[in-house]
Amino acid sequence: MSATLITLQPRPIDPSVDHEIQAIVAGETTAETCNTDLAASPWTFDTRPGYGPGSSMGDVIPTGAPRQGQLPAEYREADEEELAARIVAAKQTLGDRVVVLGHFYQREEVVTHADYVGDSFQLANAALEHPDAEAIVFCGVHFMAETADLLSRPEQAVILPNLAAGCSMADMADIDQVEECWEQLADVYGDMETPDADGLLPVIPVTYMNSSAAIKGFVGRHGGIVCTSSNARTVLEWAFARGRRVLFFPDQHLGRNTAKAMGVPLEQMPMWNPRKALGGSTEAQLEDARVILWHGFCSVHRRFTVDQIAAARAEHPGVRVIVHPECPMDVVDAADEAGSTDYIRKAIAAASEPTTFAIGTEINLVQRLAAQFPQHEIFCLDPVVCPCSTMYRIHPGYLAWVLEGLVAGEVHNRITVPADVADPARIALERMLAAKP
Repeated sequence: MSATLITLQPRPIDPSVDHEIQAIVAGETTAETCNTDLAASPWTFDTRPGYGPGSSMGDVIPTGAPRQGQLPAEYREADEEELAARIVAAKQTLGDRVVVLGHFYQREEVVTHADYVGDSFQLANAALEHPDAEAIVFCGVHFMAETADLLSRPEQAVILPNLAAGCSMADMADIDQVEECWEQLADVYGDMETPDADGLLPVIPVTYMNSSAAIKGFVGRHGGIVCTSSNARTVLEWAFARGRRVLFFPDQHLGRNTAKAMGVPLEQMPMWNPRKALGGSTEAQLEDARVILWHGFCSVHRRFTVDQIAAARAEHPGVRVIVHPECPMDVVDAADEAGSTDYIRKAIAAASEPTTFAIGTEINLVQRLAAQFPQHEIFCLDPVVCPCSTMYRIHPGYLAWVLEGLVAGEVHNRITVPADVADPARIALERMLAAKP
């Protein structure tokens, strides 16, 4: 009698970070989360000022930051299955009248309903591809919805399901601080608007997509450009072709890591701290600068460390470590590769042999990739489950509320950018969209 060969299939992986956090809080797993309040629905803390559970204690939300009003009880009391059914029904009723965009870092229960899922660069393009839709529902954070409003037609309504979904990094560079910085740099460099004998301006401002519309407008007015983690190198090359130096904000790490990879010495990348005169540098340091880095960062990507990489390599010999360029420089240097969220996704998809991946980026994307590619072992470098606190504010309850509002002819949470800001900001974004990697 011959033996029967049984092939064991990989155990399905639940892509839901929310389910994992609920299990942690219930004591059903030994895993850890950075804040047990993440198990609660976001409306329980949306009325309080702050970025929400899981945010860094050092991230102080600006006075006057948008706050979300109370979600109607029918959405707060509905369970996961009911909300999913209501979202599907509303989308079917609305048809092509609405397009739902979902960022990679959104919770699985929201992403599953998105017509497009991508990073900020991809979703900016997706917003352009639906000129006939009456509404664009952006499941992301505030600056992303602003960007969609800048790129969409005036009659299209851009909706952010939860107004409390902001971005602490974007808030680290406000327009008053940036204007003051520009004035101080003018005291050092002289006329900022007139090219020198080589046709180069003293400084070209470059802002990361993770910034307010007001900052994008500033950049547009001063001959600058927007970048994403996908095209940062291309954008810096564009800027260096037009200026002696780059003022890069708000994320210091993306600026430093990108410029370093292009051969810019660290000593020519002074930090600009808006709370200090001349940003904390001397005039000589600023004269010698190639890239002036704003003192900003992503609290999610700052959690990743060299020790975590060392631990991953010790436990998983041959592991392939890929991190996001918003991580600190020593982490990027210690990793095998660094790239945007889309780069990470494509690198995993392209791996032909079963591979162990340690990923340094937001946990919702990592968990989803682990479920999508079960032939690989994929885990987050940070063993503590800690999603982006503001991306996590978008909950299926809010998505159901705004979609059913559209069915009833009501527009909730519309995001609009004033024309005096929108016009120059749109110029900076159009330069970005033309600067393809």
